[in-house]
This record gives sequence, structure tokens and C-alpha cells, in this order.
Amino acid sequence: MIENTFGINIIPDNEAHRLKALKRYKITDTPSEESFDGIVKLTAQILGVPIALLSLVDSESVFFKASVGMGGVKKSNRGKSLCALAILDKEVTVFEDALKESCLQNNPNVTGDFGLRFYAGAPLVTFDGFLIGTLCIIDQKPRELSNHDRLILEGLAKTAMDQIELRRSSLETIEQLNKVNNELSLAKDDLHTAVHKLEGFNAEMEATNDELNSKNIQLNQSYDLTTTLNEDLKTSRQRLESFIRKAPVAFGILTGRNLVIEVANEMILKVWGKKRDVVGKPLAEALPELKGQPYLSILDDVFISGHTYTGDTAPVKLDINGELHDSYFDFIYEPLKNDEDETVSIIVIANEVTDRIHKNKELENLNQQLSIALNAGQLGSYNLDIKTGIMTCSDICKANYGLTKHDYFNFEDLINTIVPEYRDMVNEKVSQSLKTGKPYQAEYLIRWADGSLHWMSASGLPSYDADGHPKNMIGVTVDITTRKNYETQKDDFLGIASHELKTPITSLKATIQLLTRLKENPNHPMIPRLINQSAQSLEKLNSLVDDLLNMHRISEGQLRLERESFNVAKMLEKSFEYLRFVEKYQLIIDGDFDANMYADEHRIEQVVINFVNNAMKYAPTSDKIIIEIKSSENKIKVSVKDFGEGIDSSVQPYLFDRYYRVNHEGKKYSGLGLGLYISSEIIKRHDGEIGVESILGEGSTFWFTIPTKIN
Repeated sequence: MIENTFGINIIPDNEAHRLKALKRYKITDTPSEESFDGIVKLTAQILGVPIALLSLVDSESVFFKASVGMGGVKKSNRGKSLCALAILDKEVTVFEDALKESCLQNNPNVTGDFGLRFYAGAPLVTFDGFLIGTLCIIDQKPRELSNHDRLILEGLAKTAMDQIELRRSSLETIEQLNKVNNELSLAKDDLHTAVHKLEGFNAEMEATNDELNSKNIQLNQSYDLTTTLNEDLKTSRQRLESFIRKAPVAFGILTGRNLVIEVANEMILKVWGKKRDVVGKPLAEALPELKGQPYLSILDDVFISGHTYTGDTAPVKLDINGELHDSYFDFIYEPLKNDEDETVSIIVIANEVTDRIHKNKELENLNQQLSIALNAGQLGSYNLDIKTGIMTCSDICKANYGLTKHDYFNFEDLINTIVPEYRDMVNEKVSQSLKTGKPYQAEYLIRWADGSLHWMSASGLPSYDADGHPKNMIGVTVDITTRKNYETQKDDFLGIASHELKTPITSLKATIQLLTRLKENPNHPMIPRLINQSAQSLEKLNSLVDDLLNMHRISEGQLRLERESFNVAKMLEKSFEYLRFVEKYQLIIDGDFDANMYADEHRIEQVVINFVNNAMKYAPTSDKIIIEIKSSENKIKVSVKDFGEGIDSSVQPYLFDRYYRVNHEGKKYSGLGLGLYISSEIIKRHDGEIGVESILGEGSTFWFTIPTKIN
């Protein structure tokens, strides 16, 4: 009884006639035969599979006439064998991954211990069009069947069917001969009886002679049939030779221990870069470039040991038109043996994979370049499985989300790191990308496990399966927290700049309006005070504009230095002479009064004035400011020390950043907060260093150094 596991009808419409055609070959459930074993073994070797079968599909069973890789199994239930499906179509039936085929989900060969994953079967088609079986190949892992492999399998199946037809003809001939022999034996017995009764049975003798003549005619007919059979065998051999000659894989036969080239098809001659005149020559003579390479030695070992040798992506140097070329091959050396189990020849089957190796190397180089680019840009990469939500992430990608390279990180985990107000936006953009096939791009705020907030920019592009369903999304992520903070600082700075510029302009406008009213009374006592107030507003406005221009010059790389040698102490005395008249502050200049500096005096003066003005502005309780000059062999150091409130150590690293303004706990100070940034850039342009040392409650020391030698 058929145990149909496929869930579909596996009985063809012409089943009765098909079974009748099968029975006329008298081949089901018969012992193995060398000719069919050879075809199946050749199929497995050429197509590189572990299992190959020549099957015959009967009414309830599938009989294996020949097999490789199946042990002693001789038949299977028709409802479980995939060959029952292969006889439903005259084309090659292929299942590249059986687990993906709906009709095979309940098949024990697929789901059971046997673990069938790949199947390809070419039907055995009789001369009158009936599909009686298959020549099939099987693997326990998924694989693809190329077009040229399909043609090879169809050609071998045709050869196998030709062999079955020849077998049937031979059996019919043998049956006819046996029948004739039996009839001759009976005739001989009759003849002996007739001899004993010769005198009385002359008439019967004549009849017997007539019968013998008839048998002789039948023998002649049998002889003619045998001749026809031999011609058919010759035709089959010619077909096989033609198939080998035109096969899309390199095929050759080397005979004797000196490896004389007996058979070489067109493909192997092309691979060798040789013409047909090498046939009949020893391999070492035909391909002298093999000397020093391992292959002659390997072939000798195969000849002596009788063991098959398989090579995988093996490199070989071949002389092509007088030049040695590096090539790569997958190949098999298969020994052919005589009845005494002695090796007489070696079959060589090879497939050139040079292009594949070169493409793999190119792909490796591209992957390496991509990895370098991703690392250089701190770009994290990911591959999201749309169905499962599982993500394969690079170490940088995980680090962007505050994780180590060993942490699991899937799409659900990613969504959970996003702060709630951004989650719907991210999900919507991902869904829209999957629907339209257009790139996905989003910027959102995430929270690390330690509670810190970070800005993330993510992008990706979906890919789809053969049915148009979303399969994967591949993309990159980058931490943009620094950029976002910079944008925030820049926006804050623009607000401050607008306010700071508006204040002196408003004051100046009001003063000018008052002066305009008093222009008819030039001796009014308020006019001098209004003029002083206007001058102060202009001075403040000029200072703000200078800061903005200096920042622009620095950003554009246009801050020019006019170096000259000058005495540092004299520059300081001149710069702060006005403070001598301010009784609130005591300015002390100390250190090396003979130190000369080679730099842009105006810019260095600008830096020191900024340090001193900051001390006066932010340390108003410090009535003493010390400027110290230190010189060494390689550099000159200038420091400005106050005795004010000091600066918290957590903000000290950011004091010289552009747009950074310290929070002074509710105290308001005018200015753009650009002074220390501009000072830092001036010192850096001099190849110097700048810094601050401060302790809360004790005061601060701002310093810079200028090298004595110019790089």
C-alpha cells in the first residue's frame, strides 16, 4: 500500500500504461549490474554529490537498480520516495532546499534522521514516452543546481535509459535463443528416436528435416538480431564518448603508471592550454610545467594506493601560450581497476574555479576597505532579520548603544533604548521604508543602561525575497551627541550674541536720541556724560564685533600671525598701565623680565588681556592679580593667577571650547563667551599650549606656553 506523504496526487493519468511499459523491461527488484553501477558512480563524481540513485517506480514501491551512498537499501515505499514526484514531469525535478518545500514537510526522508535537503531527478523516458523511473542525485545539505549540471544529469539519464533498452533487447535475444535451444534439444531427442525407427519412419524423418530447416532459419534470424544489438552497443558507446568530449567539465583518462593521456575532452585541453596532439603522451611530457608541483606525485600515489583523491580550490601553474598562469581547480583523481583489483588508469575530473577565487579575493578586499571606512567614521553596521527581529551588529554599533561586543542586541532591545517620545517615529519610518523600498533615516535620543542620554543617527535599506516580501534591512548607526550638543551651544550662542549686540546698540541709540534733543543747547551739563556713555557703548560694541570677526577668521583659517621678537615684561607693562590708576586691583608682574618671545605681539597681548579681564570679571573679590613669566630652554610660559572663587574641575576641560559658557549660579555677565576659545586658537597657531589650574575657594591660574623655536 502506498503511504502518500506528499499531500498531492502522485499517480499520473497514464499509470496503467506506464506500469505495463515498466514490466516489459523485467528490471524491477533485480540484482545490481556493473553497467548501471558505473553510470550512477560517474554521476556522483561529475556532479560532486554523496548520493546518487537509478530508481524504477513500480505501483507501490520504488526499486533502486543502482546506488551510491545508500548502503544496502534496495527499495522504498512509493509514497515516501521523492522519485515518485520526479516521474510526474519530463523535465528535471529539483528541490534545492527540501525544508522550504510545502509538499515535503511530512516526508520522513526530509524530517527524519536521513536529513534529505537537496534532490534533483531526471526521468527515465522510454522510446514510447513513458516515465518509468529516475536518475537522481541527493545531498544532506542545501545546494544549487546550475544549468550545465542540469544538462549533465539529463544526458546521463538518457545514457542510462539507452542501457535499459539494450538490456531489454539482450534479454529478448537470450529468451529467443533459449527457446530455440529447447526446441533443438527436443528435435534432437526426436531425431534419436527416429534413428532407432529409421526404417519405419522415413516420412517422419523428412518432416523432421523440414522442421530443422525452419529452426536454422530462426538461428539465422537470431544471428541478425545479435549483429543489430552489437551495432546498438557501438552507437551507445559513441554517444557516451560524444557526451564526455562535449561535457562542460574537464575530463581525462591517464593510463599506466607513466600516466599516458588516453582520453582528453575539449574542456581539459582548454584548461591545459594544449592541442589534441598531447593525447598518447605521458602527462609529465605533455605538461612539463607540472614539474616541481605536487600533482604528479599525487597521481602516482593514487595509482599505487588505489585510493581516490579529491582537491578543493587547489592552485596550479599552467603554461598558456608560453606564459605561466596561476589557476585554481576543484578536482577528483579516481582509479580504474581490473578484475584483479589492480589500478590500470586514473580518471581526472576537474572544474576551474579561478574566477570564483579572484572574485572572493576582490570581495575580501572590498569588505576590508569597508571595515576600515566604518571604523574610521565610527559607523556601526547592522543586519536586521525582518521576520525574527534578530540583529547582527558590529562592535561599534553595540558601543553606540552603550553595550559591549558580547551583549545581545536585537530590534526589540533597540526600541527599548529609545526614549518614549521618539519610538513611534522610528517604527513608522522603518515600516515606511519596508513598504516603499526607499532608504530609512532617523535621528533619535537613546538612554544607555547607565542612564546617560545620547543622540543617534541611523539609516538602512531593506532587501526582499523572491516573492517580494521584506527579508532584511542592512544599515549603519553613528553617535551624533557631539554634533547635537554643538548645535545646541551654537543656538544658545546666537541668542546670547543677539542679546549682547542689542544692549550697546540700544544704549547708543538712546544716547544719540538724547544728544539730538540737546543739540540746540551745546552747553547742557548732561552732554559730556552722554558722550562718555556713547563711547563706552561703542567700545563694547567694537569688542563684541572683534570677537565675532576673530572667530570667523579662525573658522575660515584666516587668522594671520605677524611674528616679531619682543620683551614679554615690557609688553605686559604697556598693556596694563591703565590698571595702575584703578585702586581696587593690585597687578603684580613677576618672573623673568629679560625673556624675549618670537610671536605676534598683538595676539599674545590679546590673550593676556583676556586672562586678566576674566580675573577681574569672574573673581571680583580678588584684589590681587599676579602675572608670572617663566623661561626655559624650549619655551616661555606666561600665567595669570587670581584668588577668587575658583572653577569646578568638571567644567575645566570645556572652558576653551567654542560657544561654551560657564553657569555662574544666577550671576549675569556680559560678553559672548568667545574669549578663551579665541585665545586657545591663537596659542595653537603659535604651536603652543594653553590650560587652567583651579581649586574651588582658592582661585585660578590660566597659563600658556610659546616655543622658543619655530617648527
